[in-house]
Amino acid sequence: MSVLTSRPALRWIVPTAATVVLIGGGAAVGRFAAEAEPSLPPRSAAQLLVDLQTSRLEGLSGTVVQRADLGLPPLVATVAERREDLTALVAGTHTMRVWYSGPDKARIAFKDTLGERDVIRNGADLWVWNSKKNEAFHRTLPADAGQRPDAGTELPVTPAEAADRALAAIDPSTEVSVGRSATVAGRDAYELVLKPRDTASLVDQVRIALDAKEHVPLRFELFADEGDAPAIEVAFTQVDFSRPDADQFTFNPPPGVKVNEEKSTGTRPERPTAPGKPDGAKDRDATVVGEGWAAVLVARTGAPTGGPAGQDAPARQPEGSEAAAGLDLLNQLPKVSGPWGSGRLFSGTIFSVLLTDDGRVLAGLVTPERLYEVARG
Repeated sequence: MSVLTSRPALRWIVPTAATVVLIGGGAAVGRFAAEAEPSLPPRSAAQLLVDLQTSRLEGLSGTVVQRADLGLPPLVATVAERREDLTALVAGTHTMRVWYSGPDKARIAFKDTLGERDVIRNGADLWVWNSKKNEAFHRTLPADAGQRPDAGTELPVTPAEAADRALAAIDPSTEVSVGRSATVAGRDAYELVLKPRDTASLVDQVRIALDAKEHVPLRFELFADEGDAPAIEVAFTQVDFSRPDADQFTFNPPPGVKVNEEKSTGTRPERPTAPGKPDGAKDRDATVVGEGWAAVLVARTGAPTGGPAGQDAPARQPEGSEAAAGLDLLNQLPKVSGPWGSGRLFSGTIFSVLLTDDGRVLAGLVTPERLYEVARG
């Protein structure tokens, strides 16, 4: 079940829950200010799912706030906030403006202490602008580029994208129900509740507030087994469903901005070949074990985490660099071992990551025990 089948361009406007939970953030999270519960006609969970699938969105503009509290060490948040690309969204609280006016017209603007960063899709033109670096990148998209250009991030930024990922996990292991009605961004909304039945999942439930008229997700909340506040929350604080002015999708580089023209091959590129593999070979070093909420991503990096029994990583990087911070984090992770081997465990309230000494990485919204089981298999 896909929320965005009829409007796939929203995928790149909106922030992959999987990526968010694997990188993490450290800000305190609380639910957005609650308003009086509106009185709405009854709708079943099946009806709400149909509403999502059949809705047609002509235009949208608004303000989105994203918050995350994944129970991670402070060092992780520090590393994330040093980054100037869009992965910085996983740390703290972030506000962004979004505009949508059809399958090939969309824009997202991030404004924070790092300045303004915009990603703009206007027909075949894709622009990425960084005000702090006074630099812009332009690419002419090929005819078969589809409606979700690669903007350099797979992070969920708006409720629709996060909801899409959660609904993709619906299977017999998911209990689907209707929660309380709500008011989000001044609009009445139904609440769809997804609850995993699989005890291996660390997710307690997902709540999606669905606009009562437009049937568009207005708020996405993911709750861990422990804690009353959402571990991840993405919500509109202001939204307008009229079509934005065409000028919102026209980017004119400010004076003095360095414009980098990126070459287009004319066709959609294949997935890059892994280093050291013959030309045309597919990268099969990553696979998914299991389905739904208990799915585990398994990848082989080829880089062991340390010596026997998970000794500290010996190669030191320049002090203060991202690589050095990463090694510091790795060496702080607890050592674990079992019939599957040995390694280090990186975990938060809704995810676990196992880095084995033989160069494997296993990750999922699951308990460590589930990772150990997959690693042994």
